[in-house]
Amino acid sequence: MTYVRPKFRHPALPKNELGYTMAFYEGALSTLCAGCGHDSISAAIVQAAYEMNIEPHKLAKLSGIGCSSKTPTYFLGNSHGFNSVHGRMPSVATGANLANRDLIYFGVSGDGDTASIGMGQFVHVIRRNLNMVYIVMNNGCYGLTKGQDSATADKGSKNKSGNVNLFGNIDLASLAIELGASYVAQSFSGDKTQLVPLIKAAVAHPGFAFINVISPCVTFNNNAGSTKSYDYVREHMEATGTVDFIPARDEITATYDAGSVKSVEMHDGGLLQFRKLENSWNPEDRLSAINAVKNAAAKHEILTGLLYIDRETEDLHKVINTADVPLNMMSKQQLCPGSSALADINAGLR
Repeated sequence: MTYVRPKFRHPALPKNELGYTMAFYEGALSTLCAGCGHDSISAAIVQAAYEMNIEPHKLAKLSGIGCSSKTPTYFLGNSHGFNSVHGRMPSVATGANLANRDLIYFGVSGDGDTASIGMGQFVHVIRRNLNMVYIVMNNGCYGLTKGQDSATADKGSKNKSGNVNLFGNIDLASLAIELGASYVAQSFSGDKTQLVPLIKAAVAHPGFAFINVISPCVTFNNNAGSTKSYDYVREHMEATGTVDFIPARDEITATYDAGSVKSVEMHDGGLLQFRKLENSWNPEDRLSAINAVKNAAAKHEILTGLLYIDRETEDLHKVINTADVPLNMMSKQQLCPGSSALADINAGLR
């Protein structure tokens, strides 16, 4: 059996504005279980990068440890990549971002990698508002270690062994909103129509963009009684609305009934549009967004779509006033200005 993609592609495959076909944004063939939701998320990332005309060498993908953290191998094979220590992906992303702010940073994690061993890292990368996309592929179990319940497994849910989870879950989307994340969305791996524009908007957002994606584990957590199974999510999913991402350079031709759509303008001029379910919910109001998620959870619903966005955010570089030029582009004189510059810095600290 081979895990190498065939090099032959149909010569008439469509190309994006850069002249690349979709195949140029793919990676190696997946070794995950057949039907794994993580592969669907990888496909959505490939499609989003292709449609946004992202130059692969201008994107860095980072991950920790887990089934989810294997997926960067399966998408954007022509991009930079770093597979880090369990739960420590945010630290690597922070260091890389501070060294070179010109790259797009794409972090992939799992519910164990983020909600357990990596929780402290997750909290502080939000607090610092690092300019990156952070996707959690959330299946409610530890797939690499035979399916034990993770910290995101709902209380009362039943795993494949028949054991009922006795503990309350960590709701990563609500936590991200409460901690101050400037872009928070939630989706389902089986809803590519919704997930792709959410990823595009996250890439365009100038700050920390978090997407929690429910991604059922077909081997260990797709059984009756699980609240992370395909059947349960499909039956209990409630979308915030019809979502689309429209780049600023494209003319907006869609028409909507008055009062039925909320348009959110990104800093680069792009628009994110979605149809409201309730007039009382405002995705630009943190408290309103938290209430919407909590109300959905109380009704045993999984609220998907754009949950919260802050358009007036400042990322880490603006907060600490870093140099505009990436460190690897600076000259030796800029990096080591000499003893007199050091003396001036020391004098300012006295």
